[in-house]
Amino acid sequence: MAKETTKYQGYKPPFTLSARAVGFVADIAAQMERFAIRMEQDDALRLRKANRIKTIHSSLAIEGNHLQESEVADILDGKTVVAPIREIQEVKNAIRVYDEFEKLDPFSMDDLLRAHGLMMSALTDDAGHFRKGGVGVYSENGLVHMAPPAERVYPLMSDLFDWLKNADDHLLVRSCVFHYEFEFIHPFIDGNGRMGRLWQSLILSRWHPAFAHLPVENMVYSNQQAYYDAIAQSTKQGESGPFIEFMLGEILDTVRRHQGEPLKAPANDTVKTTPTQEGIIDLVRKNPLSTYDELAAQLGVGRATIARNIAILKDRGVLERVGEDKNGYWKLKK
Repeated sequence: MAKETTKYQGYKPPFTLSARAVGFVADIAAQMERFAIRMEQDDALRLRKANRIKTIHSSLAIEGNHLQESEVADILDGKTVVAPIREIQEVKNAIRVYDEFEKLDPFSMDDLLRAHGLMMSALTDDAGHFRKGGVGVYSENGLVHMAPPAERVYPLMSDLFDWLKNADDHLLVRSCVFHYEFEFIHPFIDGNGRMGRLWQSLILSRWHPAFAHLPVENMVYSNQQAYYDAIAQSTKQGESGPFIEFMLGEILDTVRRHQGEPLKAPANDTVKTTPTQEGIIDLVRKNPLSTYDELAAQLGVGRATIARNIAILKDRGVLERVGEDKNGYWKLKK
């Protein structure tokens, strides 16, 4: 006897799917494997790092952060950047959150609060907590949206997470609905925009792991007015259909564009390195005290693989061990 499946009967955010949106879902699914293959090429690690820099820069630039991509890259590499303290703090916080990306559960409200605590650390007094007062979204022309009262935030977010976790709708669609509803509720005093974009990326990464390395936030940065127009149109209609169609179209376009030519290496990068070797270089640059076991754990390979690739990097004059194995450190020579 066939086992019966029970459809989700709980709260459902209002939305409709246009025929165009349904087509986008099918097209994205067809394109994702090609993008995943792109991420297996020799320059994949460099590409992932470039995308992470672009993601952080784009998401913060939308919120008024003026740092350039090169400055975000410098902060990521631990270099000194001369800029307003708040803008540097915003980048450092975002780096911490995206370092935790794969550990965050997109279906957990507790993890959302934890991520907000990291994202807004030292920037707002209630980092990691839902707002306790009213909040509105304003433009040059005045009030655009008055969010629900503070006492409604927790029950609304609880319902939204319950739907996200248990609904039968395609996860691509759920990611868009969640993003819109999150911005409508505006659960935090500050940081709602960057958290909404982060959480949609996180949801998408659970549908296909390649989204962990795809700069979804950048599509909003490149199309800010269309993004806000789609939110406004959905709010006017009382359901998120226009926003779903917009975001799915942007996701499809982004996936297609990131299947192009291999990322060019910097002009001074004369050594042909594998993704594992690139990972070792990146990790020891951040922490010269890294052990073989720590490197293996962070890169998801065996200790023998780390030892073999470190030997290659030593032979090429890229990496040097200073001091003994127990008390020494790694030094990048070029």
